[in-house]
Amino acid sequence: MQLNDIDIDSFLRDYWQKKPLLIRNAFPDWENPLEPDELAGLACEAGVESRLIERTRDSWALDHGPFEEDRFGTLGERPWTLLVQAVDHHVPDVAALIEPFRFVPNWRIDDVMVSYAADEGGVGPHFDQYDVFLVQGLGRRRWRIGAVCDVSTALLPHDDLRLLADFAPTEEWVLEPGDILYVPPGWAHDGIAVGDDCMTYSIGFRAPSTEEMLADYCDHIVETMDVDQRYADPDLQRQENPGEISAAALARLHAMVTEKLLDRETFGRWFGSYVSTRKYPETDWEPDEATEGEDVAASLAAGVALCRNPASRFSFIRGRDETVTLFVDGDCIDCADDVARLAEQICAADLILPDPAMAKSPAAVRLIATLIDRGCLAFDEDD
Repeated sequence: MQLNDIDIDSFLRDYWQKKPLLIRNAFPDWENPLEPDELAGLACEAGVESRLIERTRDSWALDHGPFEEDRFGTLGERPWTLLVQAVDHHVPDVAALIEPFRFVPNWRIDDVMVSYAADEGGVGPHFDQYDVFLVQGLGRRRWRIGAVCDVSTALLPHDDLRLLADFAPTEEWVLEPGDILYVPPGWAHDGIAVGDDCMTYSIGFRAPSTEEMLADYCDHIVETMDVDQRYADPDLQRQENPGEISAAALARLHAMVTEKLLDRETFGRWFGSYVSTRKYPETDWEPDEATEGEDVAASLAAGVALCRNPASRFSFIRGRDETVTLFVDGDCIDCADDVARLAEQICAADLILPDPAMAKSPAAVRLIATLIDRGCLAFDEDD
């Protein structure tokens, strides 16, 4: 699936994280990849994150899944919305929606959330802290855009929903199937279904906060440090006031704390693992049987394509001497020579066509077998 007539460079220059953009007929040959009943079925499964939001005249109610199958038949005529996270992990045709947006680096991509709304259903005026492309999949939805918000913006009192207390729309559009609305972080927006059977696909992106990264990175550093490393001052000299913490002591203490924080290589390896950790790491995607190297080599020699698990996250950092560090689902793998090129290829696309000559590389065969056993890769059965 390709975006219709979108100048990516112009979009990144003029709109990305700057202002919203409506893209009419972005997918001229649009076909809705998921039926409403299939979405409802996913919301009934354990291990799938889902929410149901109902609106009355004066209040909003939120309920978390998994839901009983008969729940949707009891909702009546009041406006409601079903939201299901990471549908791309379960439905290949939904995962394919991410491909046109690969001009954004892999590590920034979060997931595809899918919503289904009855007439006038929505989640209320709100703002997000991440970029999102809202693809209209079925039916029609009216989107209203407001001002840029921040932590000081007033919210309605609610235990679960972060809804704006005051929302003054400045622009308004009704989206048809195949249309896209891009909304940058912080911009107030509100989507309301126009008629029944309204489905929207939200391609969301991640933006790690300084607080989250600092907390996790510091934990990582502490785990790798020598517990016996302590402050020492063999050149201590008598000072005039024993109550003073001297500038020399502060400098030495500060260096002890910041030395690891400022190690760029350590930070890079930590960040690659941190940002490639699966959204739902508790889900087991491993095959029932271990992969034999001979089978991997035979498939490679035969030119069979490899496909990535949509739930897995792949990135790499380029190193010295044509080496790369491959990050897959939180794991860190050092790769060199032809395996480095293979690692880059694996990170570049969901479907990989390795050079059949890789069958003669024991290191390449080991890498692929390892990733298959971890549930990250599989040979394309339909190839």
